Amino acid sequence: MEGPNENKYDHVDSDLTEDIDPEEMYVLVKEAQAEALAKAANDRDNPLPKRDRPKWIFWLIAVIFLFSSFSFFFEIYSIPAIEFLKTSARLSADKNIQLYKKSVVTIATEDSKGTGFSISSDGKILTNYHVIEGNKRVTVAFPEAGLFVADVIDTYPEVDLALLEINRDNIPFLNMEDEPIITKDERIYFIGNPLRFHGIVNEGTIIDYTQLTDWEDDVVMIKAPVYRGNSGSPVLNEDGQVIGVIFATMKHKEYGKVGLFIPIQVFLNK
Repeated sequence: MEGPNENKYDHVDSDLTEDIDPEEMYVLVKEAQAEALAKAANDRDNPLPKRDRPKWIFWLIAVIFLFSSFSFFFEIYSIPAIEFLKTSARLSADKNIQLYKKSVVTIATEDSKGTGFSISSDGKILTNYHVIEGNKRVTVAFPEAGLFVADVIDTYPEVDLALLEINRDNIPFLNMEDEPIITKDERIYFIGNPLRFHGIVNEGTIIDYTQLTDWEDDVVMIKAPVYRGNSGSPVLNEDGQVIGVIFATMKHKEYGKVGLFIPIQVFLNK
């Protein structure tokens, strides 16, 4: 097991005040490009008076070429955002993964967006404390069950976990592994809402336990594409059992950028 790590970890919530990274830039560029092309189509179908056309056409063409160039640049260098979308599409073809996704929710507050997942049929939802911090009620959206207002019924800030509840029975939920065995190089899956996307499935491998300087409980490092919005994502083993909750990323001196998850037994022991 790794000893105490001096490197600072970063929560993976969706703080829009942070600098835009390349993955988010790609999404913004594609959206802007789509808007520019839609405007071009609209202008073609509804031409302006002849005297106004040269100025508008000039700027429109400039914008389209600008965003096309950015898109081409990012596609050439195989942006990870594209790779994780391809991976998610492949994994989502599995019937078991499709079933797991029904239990994963989007959690929204006025300040952030994150992930959570239901852990019982009577409306209990687990997420990170930093996703709901400062709120007594939040909005949660299930892929199929719909939109709900959830009450924050318990918090564990020392381990960055929070328990929510909605007034609804018979909702889909994920099973938690009572005594998970964390094995180096073990394959794991996680489902969440990174960047501007929802219900993204991805995969990775376990590296090892590590101890953070400001935590009493050990956490687990994973080699996986974890991004903002993945906070609260359930980490699943190959049997589909929840073994942890993603809460942060960290730059490690040996492994580079790694994802971090809280072992599920930390919550079960509360």
